Amino acid sequence: MRITGDGIWGPPKDRDAAIAVLRRAVELGVNFIDTADSYGPEVSEELIAEALHPYPGGLVVATKGGLTRSGPSQWERDGRPEHLREACEGSLRRLRVERIDVYQLHAVDSEVPLEESVGTLSELRDEGKVGHVGVSNFDTDQLARAREIVPIVSVQNRYSIGDRAAEPALEVCDRDGIAFIPWFPLASGGLDAEGALSRIADAHDATPFQVALAWLLARSPVMLPIPGTSSVAHLEENVAAASLRLTEDEFAELSALAE
Repeated sequence: MRITGDGIWGPPKDRDAAIAVLRRAVELGVNFIDTADSYGPEVSEELIAEALHPYPGGLVVATKGGLTRSGPSQWERDGRPEHLREACEGSLRRLRVERIDVYQLHAVDSEVPLEESVGTLSELRDEGKVGHVGVSNFDTDQLARAREIVPIVSVQNRYSIGDRAAEPALEVCDRDGIAFIPWFPLASGGLDAEGALSRIADAHDATPFQVALAWLLARSPVMLPIPGTSSVAHLEENVAAASLRLTEDEFAELSALAE
């Protein structure tokens, strides 16, 4: 998302830097990249293919359909079957693949029955154009309805140490072994009034953002954070958070911040 222009619109200011971020991610062992046709729009998918195609074995590229763009920072929902089919075909072309590893419905369109939107993704899976189906911005009721139509392998909702509104969805994923992909995983602002994040970060010679990511990874074995960046240095900092191990007391203290 962050390798596009301002407002997630248009090309990045530094195309070479964006390509470098993608290639460095794979070098560091990242094996899951999340994108969407609406990022740019189309720009993110095109850059991923330019930087990484042919994709190395084991790398999963997940994308999404169901949002359209009318300008910078503008997002409109479109869950019509015909739009989702067109969006999927476009992603296949831009990513230069015959099958998308994980294809996600970006959001529920209130003007279209959920069953029609998810049913289209199920059809695309049956046709071999999609390997697995995921959903994004779904509550537990919507998730249950989607699972009656097709196996759901992932749920991508906004979630972080400072924003746990999606806790019920995470609990379902945790219980049933569904990947939970928190977007905006570094939204930790407003929680550090007593300095817990900074104090724990200092104890580990880390940054508060690294501690926020470490907390997510400790929260559940199905957690798959997707911190976005346009900087190689920031990317390396984020990836390093995977090796940060919180003590039980530190995890408990951070968990209590939002209670």
